[in-house]
This record gives sequence, structure tokens and C-alpha cells, in this order.
Amino acid sequence: MALYEHVVITRPDISPAQVETFIEEISTFLKEKGATVGKTEYWGLRSLAYPIKKQRKGHYSLINIDGPAEAVHELERRQRISEDVMRYMTVRVETLSDEPSPVLSRKERRPRD
Repeated sequence: MALYEHVVITRPDISPAQVETFIEEISTFLKEKGATVGKTEYWGLRSLAYPIKKQRKGHYSLINIDGPAEAVHELERRQRISEDVMRYMTVRVETLSDEPSPVLSRKERRPRD
């Protein structure tokens, strides 16, 4: 099976709890399709580089997937028609890391006021 990193940006007007539920639904769907979900990370409500659908912010999430390509294609098809998803990107990788992503590592290094 192939290894993938999947980043999804959801609408800013839904709550972080709803985003977590959305990610759990994705994980359940992938497990039904024979994939294994590694770590999942919620990166928070972040500013976008450019407006998408008149929105300037979005909830970012990362999912590590070990599974067949058919499962990932079906996931992407479902996210194309979902009203909650603004953008998504899936990248095939050689290895999956269990360490925190650079986005979360940068947040931890930032000094607090």
C-alpha cells in the first residue's frame, strides 16, 4: 500500500469540535476502505494566503494515510462535493513520520507573551 499525507482546509464558520468530528468521519471512512490512518493533527484556524470563496481564514488539518489509491481517490471525490471543505491536497510520500509536523513544532517554539 502507498503512504499519503492529506491536508484539508475547512470553512472558518464551523467550530473546532466539528472539525474534529469531520476528521474522525474521514478516518472511519478510510478504515472501511482498507486504509490505515496514522497521526492526525489539527493545526487550528489560520489565515489563508489568498481569499477562497470570500473567506480569509480556514481550519487546517493533517491526516497520514497508509492505504490503497482507490480509497484516497474516493476520499478526494467526497471532499470535492462537501460544502465544509474549501481546499484539500494529498501528497504521496516515501515514509510517514510520527513526530509532530513542522507547523506544530513552530507553534511550540514560539515564545508566549
